[in-house]
Amino acid sequence: MQNDPKKLQAFLKQRQAQHLYRTPLICEGAQQPAMKINGKNMLTFCSNDYLGLANHPKVIKAFKQAADKYGVGSGAAHLINGHSIEHQKLEEELADFTGRERVLLFSTGYMANMGVVNAIMERGDAIFADRLNHASLIDASLLSKAKLQRYAHNNMNALIKRFTTTSSENTLILSDGVFSMDGDCAPVNELATLAEKNKAWLMIDDAHGFGILGKNGAGLLEQQNLSQQQVPILMATLGKAFGTAGAFIAGSDDLIEYLIQTARTYIYTTAMPPAIAAATRASLKLVQQEQWRREKLDSLILQFKQGAKQLGLELMPSDTPIQPILVGESKKAISISGKLQQQGLLVTAIRPPTVEKGTSRLRVTFSTSHNESDIKLLLDKLSSAFKSIKNQ
Repeated sequence: MQNDPKKLQAFLKQRQAQHLYRTPLICEGAQQPAMKINGKNMLTFCSNDYLGLANHPKVIKAFKQAADKYGVGSGAAHLINGHSIEHQKLEEELADFTGRERVLLFSTGYMANMGVVNAIMERGDAIFADRLNHASLIDASLLSKAKLQRYAHNNMNALIKRFTTTSSENTLILSDGVFSMDGDCAPVNELATLAEKNKAWLMIDDAHGFGILGKNGAGLLEQQNLSQQQVPILMATLGKAFGTAGAFIAGSDDLIEYLIQTARTYIYTTAMPPAIAAATRASLKLVQQEQWRREKLDSLILQFKQGAKQLGLELMPSDTPIQPILVGESKKAISISGKLQQQGLLVTAIRPPTVEKGTSRLRVTFSTSHNESDIKLLLDKLSSAFKSIKNQ
């Protein structure tokens, strides 16, 4: 983009004309289903706080106590003097929880993905990435200068064909675990088999499965009983189901030591506040101890899916808290989202470039903090909103 005000203005006007313009919403109060947003009381169905832990009293208490003890900022990078005992304990507890040898904390999921991909891949290597991977995985791949080959979503035949044409010795299969805009899951067992056969790295970004899936909430890999050997690199975030902030990479002792020495987004950034690590340790205990949260979430998802089917809404194939309603055109998605907002419900319209052209959708997400009456109200308002659009 040229340093020309007219160019910037023309771009912004074009975005508005295409119904692709985005504006931050201003929230007043804690993260929970009932919120005050832009000065209006709203019932929200767009948060990633899947287990309702972002505003949990025990998590808040742990944060406050740690802030009193350690202060607010960590003050330095992990390798200087910013790595507190709270960071260390959280890494050890997450390693045990995920069944991996070690864990390395990062300040964000974006930084974790950028750090690990660029540490293990370089020019001349090959990355095979699902076409619907999160933007951070795409950017990480491009920055690494490895040859990026994107395969059709969850299409194993397409991925296998990609492998037959590569001459690179160092290869990486890269995929979301739960896809953030579709809510479906990657075929991780098949990916693990293919990776082992081709001696490739396999990295799974389980940001939206961690805390939700598996018997104990350890994510998609626990649900599918996949070991560290089968999936050498696991990434997961802490700002979604765990309700705090940050992310981690889990893997072998050698991998983590290698990342400590080479991952630039770990080495050259200030560590997350110790109080965040302490709060996350409290979240981890709740995830482990309160199975009812996942059970209630599953019940709410089922209620919504059955109700949506009765209404004839076009849901995408998902059994996770991410339940997208396919709309198609951006203008229509924005219109329906707007009608819901007028009635006090916040459901985000997802448009290009986040999703492909012609696949704009309402991205409905659920939390344990919702209840059955919330789901019923949502279905009622969706029904009236879609009918009003149809009659226009």
